Amino acid sequence: MSTELTIDEMRGALPASVRKAVTDESLQRINATLSDPDMHDRYRENLLGFASIMKEGRFKFDSYVAAVKYVSYKLMAKTNAESYALTFPDKMKRHAALQKTTKDISSYVHAYHHSKLVTLLLEQSLTPSWIVNQDIYQKALNTQAELMLHANSEKVRSDAANSILSHLKPPETQKVEIDLGVQKDSSIDALRQATQALAAEQRRALAAGQVTAQDTAEQAVIIEGTAERID
Repeated sequence: MSTELTIDEMRGALPASVRKAVTDESLQRINATLSDPDMHDRYRENLLGFASIMKEGRFKFDSYVAAVKYVSYKLMAKTNAESYALTFPDKMKRHAALQKTTKDISSYVHAYHHSKLVTLLLEQSLTPSWIVNQDIYQKALNTQAELMLHANSEKVRSDAANSILSHLKPPETQKVEIDLGVQKDSSIDALRQATQALAAEQRRALAAGQVTAQDTAEQAVIIEGTAERID
């Protein structure tokens, strides 16, 4: 099975306003990159998957192809400088011929990495594919609905109906139970016992006239074996 992109595939992923920019020459350059097994899957997927960015109509197709290549290398955990060099080998040769310093080249890499197109692509690379391809999802759903209603084969209609039921199934209600119970431990028991003993002692002392109500109010409780003190 051929792994090369066709003009129809590439143009089909792009908005109508820029489809004519896909030429045999540009496609040849793309497919030359796709011949690299380490780059093939990611680059091919990104070329087709990020194409919605071109709807803004502010970017040239060749610029888009180069930026996708750069971002694809970045997503392979390569540095900015490595990604730039792999994306623009001809530019790197010119920089070398002009004896550009490492600092100069770094400034070019920095500027390119923060360009509008690259920034948009990097942002989109963080977006889940199901969000990016919502329009394709809806088209697939519409196709299934068309088959369900008008296909000649009963099996095809049944399969399409089952597919729609599966994808449009409402989320199941999940019962969430929260345990608000308070577990007893030794410190709580000790506090309860100390409080009960204090109350009994206070009642006895008040009845005998040994303490006043103010003395009782100012009395402190210290629970043995703990750091608890209740004033």
